[in-house]
Amino acid sequence: MPDKLSPSERSIRMSLIRSKDTKPELVVRKAVWAAGFRYRLHGKGLPGKPDLVFPALRTIVFIHGCYWHAHTCQKGRIPGHNSRFWREKFAANQARDRRNAQRLRRYGWSVLTVWECSLSTAKSRDKSVRNLLNALALRRASKP
Repeated sequence: MPDKLSPSERSIRMSLIRSKDTKPELVVRKAVWAAGFRYRLHGKGLPGKPDLVFPALRTIVFIHGCYWHAHTCQKGRIPGHNSRFWREKFAANQARDRRNAQRLRRYGWSVLTVWECSLSTAKSRDKSVRNLLNALALRRASKP
């Protein structure tokens, strides 16, 4: 099925997709801040420009959208149209994510990932946020 939009219309539509300050990111940021953890946003000098950087805890948090990072959930499906392109695109995104996480770990950072789908219902959101806060609290407690 051909694309119903012209290339310039498609480009405009795709440019409207946010990479920062997404709803999942704002949910996590609000919960982490309310729990008393302070962070930096979008670490510009770090591989992958992590969403949240906790310098004192040497911890990075990525908040991944299931579609763009090809999660194994329902939201991570490959589109039927132009599926070869999307498979290659998502495989490249996943390889980049792995490289960035490996580099960060080599630099001494702990890397945590929160998936968009884990924030989609109140029950899963509470569990996911609680797990993240517990992980951060453990790092804070083990800090010398």
